[in-house]
Amino acid sequence: MKVAVLSDIHGVLPALEAVLAEPDVLAADRIVLLGDLLAGPMPVETLERLQSLGSRAVWVRGNADRELAASARGTGKFVPDPIFPWAARQLRPDDLPVLDALPLTVTLGEVLFCHATPRDDTEIVLVDSPLERWAEVLDGVSEPTVVCGHTHMPFARLADRRLVVNPGSVGMPYGTGGAHWALLGDGVELRRTRYDTEAACRFLAARSAYPGIEEWADSFVRHPASDAEALRVFSGSARGTSSP
Repeated sequence: MKVAVLSDIHGVLPALEAVLAEPDVLAADRIVLLGDLLAGPMPVETLERLQSLGSRAVWVRGNADRELAASARGTGKFVPDPIFPWAARQLRPDDLPVLDALPLTVTLGEVLFCHATPRDDTEIVLVDSPLERWAEVLDGVSEPTVVCGHTHMPFARLADRRLVVNPGSVGMPYGTGGAHWALLGDGVELRRTRYDTEAACRFLAARSAYPGIEEWADSFVRHPASDAEALRVFSGSARGTSSP
């Protein structure tokens, strides 16, 4: 079975469309959506596009999905990111049960899919986290392969004989630009879809009603943070939780 894994789309519809147009995604038996799908400049349009995938799509809950629904209801305290409460206000009442129903983990065959870790949707583990840290967050997991997102940086590594894969982020990559995803089949392939980011920024500026859309698109689509910058920030939180 071929499985395309898309994580951390964050409402960036042009990046999502670029990945969905990939031949290997079009041909995949399943498309696993690894959470943090909507918190960004085009939340409703992104949700509708993902719902159009029908039964091929397998959904997993990200911390931003859970928090977005809570914010739309006026409950909870979250990272002070201006686009987050704006995106929450765009959601329609019928959208909230969709987010509420998302599972923390999904297992397909011998692969466990989660957003951050199998036990928590906000925990941070990194490619260079020590084996002791991986043993802690994967305690009780029997599957030989675990696929997680959350940190927006792609990697594949062994952790005491278990393969851990992070596909990176479709909409808000840290490191190289483009839309990052993974293809699972006979093995694991980390993929990067190059797309016209200038056209994407223009599209977002024309189609998103977020007041700061041009600055947001410049920061996250046109000039994404480097992996070195992200690792410096995350390393201080790697023993706790955070919300990328």
